[in-house]
Amino acid sequence: MSAQPASHAHSIENAMYTKARLSRDPRFDGTFFVAVKTTGIFCRPICPAKLPKEENVSYYQHATAAMADGYRPCLRCRPDSAPQSAAWLGVNATVNRAISLLSAIPVESISVIAARLGISERYLNKLLVEELGMSPKQFQSMNRALFAKQLIQQSHLSMTDIAFTVGYQSLRQLQRAVEQYCNTTPSKLRKQNVVVQKDVQLFLSYRPPYNWEYVRQFLLTRAIDGMEKVTDDTYSRWFEWEGESGHFSAKHDAERRGFAVTLRLTNLRVLHRVIENIKAMLDLHADPALISDSLQKAGLLQKQLTQGLRLPSAWSVFESGCRAIVGQQVSVKAAIGQVTLLVHHLGNPVSASLNEQSNSEIGKGKENAQFNFPLPDVVANSDLAFLRMPAARKAAIKQFAQLFCQHSTPSHDEILAIKGIGPWTLDYLQMRGERNPDIYLGGDLIVRKTAERLPIFPEQAAPWRSYLTLQLWQLSDLIEQS
Repeated sequence: MSAQPASHAHSIENAMYTKARLSRDPRFDGTFFVAVKTTGIFCRPICPAKLPKEENVSYYQHATAAMADGYRPCLRCRPDSAPQSAAWLGVNATVNRAISLLSAIPVESISVIAARLGISERYLNKLLVEELGMSPKQFQSMNRALFAKQLIQQSHLSMTDIAFTVGYQSLRQLQRAVEQYCNTTPSKLRKQNVVVQKDVQLFLSYRPPYNWEYVRQFLLTRAIDGMEKVTDDTYSRWFEWEGESGHFSAKHDAERRGFAVTLRLTNLRVLHRVIENIKAMLDLHADPALISDSLQKAGLLQKQLTQGLRLPSAWSVFESGCRAIVGQQVSVKAAIGQVTLLVHHLGNPVSASLNEQSNSEIGKGKENAQFNFPLPDVVANSDLAFLRMPAARKAAIKQFAQLFCQHSTPSHDEILAIKGIGPWTLDYLQMRGERNPDIYLGGDLIVRKTAERLPIFPEQAAPWRSYLTLQLWQLSDLIEQS
């Protein structure tokens, strides 16, 4: 009697491994290993080698088990080494991290990047030349020139502001870089004369379909008056990033398959990282075809799916955690009322220079002011007397904020150790704050009740169970109406 359930569980597990292997999602690195029958070699799921056919692979949870069955460890991804050791990270991991560091704007010196990687400048140069055919300096210069090209073509910034934002010391440096890497001049890239302004205007594309109506409604229901505004086609908000204040407005354009973003910052040095955060917040990197296929394998019918489903995230992990704690055991509407009080009492008022230009973009908050979400140290030092909730929950918020004062990224164990924070709160934080695509909120009342009415197998949706959670929330209203 027990053989069939065990076989079924094994089949489900292998199906999850298959999807994770094909996606090469780095979050699964070290959780299982792939053995190739035709070569006798086993690898980590992120190995850069050519993907073998499914019928030629076997899966193992431990490297020792694969070796016991006679498989040899791959020399490229080193699956036999200790996780996070130098051998485990390997050359390819070093190159990938080097590319990430070299792509950052403002740029760091090559010597600093090499030191952060724990290697010499000479070895860093050797790795990049072998992998990319260019030196670290060449890659860094090209990346910077291409970002400058994007700003010239898609923004109304002056050439001086663009040069400063990208890290050039003069207009002449900008001119030389664009000529070298784009084979044109900045003036030719900018097709017509425009009014010089501080706003950055960019277009951020996505892979269709994108269900803007779902995202819009999700954000509208949770919008904080005075900090966020949602209209029929636009989401806007104030924010802080590394000590700088800013405002952005993202207008959905279905025909162009993306968002026209207008962005304003007190300091353009953080522009590149802010743009990347906007992309992540609106879930512009998602592959809807893979997600849809995964949800159907979990038991949902095609007609039950929300086409183009996306995971709208919070602006930061700290903000998502505060929202989750405040939202425990209360309705979304009640939770947003309390978070709004938190923002209006402790949020940093927007600077006059930003407010003057973007005043029409955001709805009026308390005393016609606009606010950024409060910083951890401000929340930690407040008695939160203005919040209408149990004292234990206020204490949990304060302790949560204190964690972020001590560590920029507290561990999950540290967060769970706070009295009043349980698995649901942590899962919600991971889903919307850390943007983890594989969080199934099985402890959520609505998710649980909806799943009970449908033949759902959550494990089959891995590694995209966060989207299953969103889909079950969406289906709950339809089920109650029927």
